[in-house]
Amino acid sequence: MEDLTQIYNELIMEHSMNSYNKKKLEKADASEIGHSPNCGDEITLEIKQNGDIIEDMAFMGHGCAISQASTSIMIDTLKGKTIEQAKDIIKTFIDMIKRENKNEEELEKLEDAIAFKNVSNMPARVKCALLAWHTLEDMLNKEN
Repeated sequence: MEDLTQIYNELIMEHSMNSYNKKKLEKADASEIGHSPNCGDEITLEIKQNGDIIEDMAFMGHGCAISQASTSIMIDTLKGKTIEQAKDIIKTFIDMIKRENKNEEELEKLEDAIAFKNVSNMPARVKCALLAWHTLEDMLNKEN
């Protein structure tokens, strides 16, 4: 069996280098800028909703591989979910990174975003992984 860490690293690199989620969204319902002064990462997250369903999301911006990949994978994970489901998954992701949730069964709802689990061991990278998730959380809390 291939080492999970290796698979996760490949997934993160793939999303950071050629993310199909990195684009301008036509007719976005809302957008929010996320900025990390520590490392200069900056993203603009856009969302298109259909009722309380996240129909589409995209992002523009720049930053390290972790912040870019985390943003892209977050979009893949949350597209098609309801706002309530998204808020629950965001909380689970943040708790995983902060080491407040280690329940494997609950972490499964993160899908590919579980690849960032080991970031919790790298304090300098935690903010990078959380940038998009906090940005979306702020956006959803403003709207709903």
